[in-house]
Amino acid sequence: MKSSYILPVLVLSSLLLSGCVYTTDTQTTPTVSPSEQQQPTVQDKVNDKDTILSLDNRGLTSVPSDIFDNTAIEVLDLSHNDLTGSLPAEIRHLSRLKTLDMSYNSMTGIPAEIGQLTELETLNLSHNQFTGLPYELGNLTHLRTLDISGNNYSTEDLAIIEKQLPSSVTIIQ
Repeated sequence: MKSSYILPVLVLSSLLLSGCVYTTDTQTTPTVSPSEQQQPTVQDKVNDKDTILSLDNRGLTSVPSDIFDNTAIEVLDLSHNDLTGSLPAEIRHLSRLKTLDMSYNSMTGIPAEIGQLTELETLNLSHNQFTGLPYELGNLTHLRTLDISGNNYSTEDLAIIEKQLPSSVTIIQ
């Protein structure tokens, strides 16, 4: 049974449509009810080459799993969300990834598989709840910047990782 609500609007002073995409396709019924929160997908790409995926400030509580199907992604921004737990090990599938920004979340774990992202140049893990760092971060031979500020990580872990990384890497603590 279809239910419709009619609310009287006397004066519309402003209408905010930020984050919306305008299309000319007409749908007669919504695909998602207003009470459901629709999670962004890889369809939220921001450039024609499908290499940049910006999902910052989306209120995400988990990383959408279909992200890991798009192996062309070079920049992935998951910053300023409500992510908790660990980054999924499937991150290893993004072999072309050059920039990963997971800053300003509440994440607690980084999988060892992150060390398989050999093209990674910038890794921003700042302002999370990481207490340990996987030694596999030392495998990131193209890394230029590692930001781990705002975490309570083990300095012993960092010392081991630092020995493996190129001396040119800037580590922001």
